[in-house]
Amino acid sequence: MSDSGKPIKSPCIEVCALDDHNVCIGCYRTADEIIDWFAASDDRKRDILVAVQRRRLASS
Repeated sequence: MSDSGKPIKSPCIEVCALDDHNVCIGCYRTADEIIDWFAASDDRKRDILVAVQRRRLASS
């Protein structure tokens, strides 16, 4: 069962700068994902968070 009543928290850590691949060095979202976040459905936000985790792991 999901917690559909709880808002999905943004991964933003207020370190906002894009690298050469257009990915934020703070939260690992692409510029498009950052823009999409504000209007995104919960499912889209979850997809973004999965992509963020994948990028974070790949960079370490």
